[in-house]
Amino acid sequence: MHNLIVELKDVTVVLGKEKILSEMNLECPRGQFITLLGPSGCGKTTILRLIGGFLLPNSGEIFFEGKKINNLPSHEREVNTVFQKYSLFSHLNVYENVAFGLRIKKKSESEIKKIVAEMLELVNLKNFAHRGVDSLSGGQQQRVAVARALANHPKVLLLDEPLAALDLKLRKDMQNELKKIQVQTGITFIFVTHDQEEALSMSDTIVVMNKGKVQQIDTPTNIYNEPQNAFVADFIGESNVLDGIMLEDFLVRFAGKNFRCLDSGFEPNELIDVVIRPEDIKIVEPNEGDISGIVVSSTFKGVHNEIITNISNFIWMIQTTECHHPGEEIGLKLFPDDIHIMRKSEYSDEVGDYSAFSDEFYEEKIK
Repeated sequence: MHNLIVELKDVTVVLGKEKILSEMNLECPRGQFITLLGPSGCGKTTILRLIGGFLLPNSGEIFFEGKKINNLPSHEREVNTVFQKYSLFSHLNVYENVAFGLRIKKKSESEIKKIVAEMLELVNLKNFAHRGVDSLSGGQQQRVAVARALANHPKVLLLDEPLAALDLKLRKDMQNELKKIQVQTGITFIFVTHDQEEALSMSDTIVVMNKGKVQQIDTPTNIYNEPQNAFVADFIGESNVLDGIMLEDFLVRFAGKNFRCLDSGFEPNELIDVVIRPEDIKIVEPNEGDISGIVVSSTFKGVHNEIITNISNFIWMIQTTECHHPGEEIGLKLFPDDIHIMRKSEYSDEVGDYSAFSDEFYEEKIK
């Protein structure tokens, strides 16, 4: 059995004058929950449309279980899609919505009854078979859409931001539900989102994308702890990204001081990016810190306080359970495993400090 269920090789998509995907290479292992993560317009949904057969690439090849499928019609691919708008048939009840694709394939009524019962059991809706879909909650409608998509036993389920319209608590419940369904069925899920927390909590593999290109493919843990460039570090969670100089193996200079770190393999005095996660910073007395700064603001976030601090005119974010007030001087203690070193990339100069939280506002501030 071919371990890779879907492969994209050197795939380019141009719509009008805009290049949506640029020589994209992607490998999707069988039986995983794979998330395509990135900002709007980065090409995530385009990949789903290519896999589903709704769009042809301008160049490159698409493989399914090792066989090229560029010209295979969508209805002949062993793939189903759950869209953000669930596209349920409002004139049909839950049972008939789930049965719809099976009737198209001319399955027997006994087989349809058996499969629909299995699918409704899978999504915890076995007592809702005769309910009208318009009477259901958003989460229930989403589960009907998943059941309908799974009823034909696809080898790959494509999910295009299916949780975006749900409120926060329901979205978290559905994250757990989708992951449970994927594990139970063993079907490969390819899930599109721009929500970093969603990707980190659900995925076996995350594909971080920007500007039609893959930036990093890895496990959630490695994506978070070992980002490969400034875009990934800035997009996944919160990060303080600073300019630094790798003096030698395991020794880096930034914020006017030298620090021991765990990284090696760089050229002596190579210019690099330094990533420090806000939750890894320990606040101490000013005279006890490796560096010190002045608190600009403090915001209570429930499980922690978000402390914005000016350190040598660069604005840092610190997450701590301690309480500190604007104007207060604090010290910061950093240990070698708190410091991550990345090579410079095209994104190095695009990442701002925490004088603003979005790139758009940061760019306006520095104009």
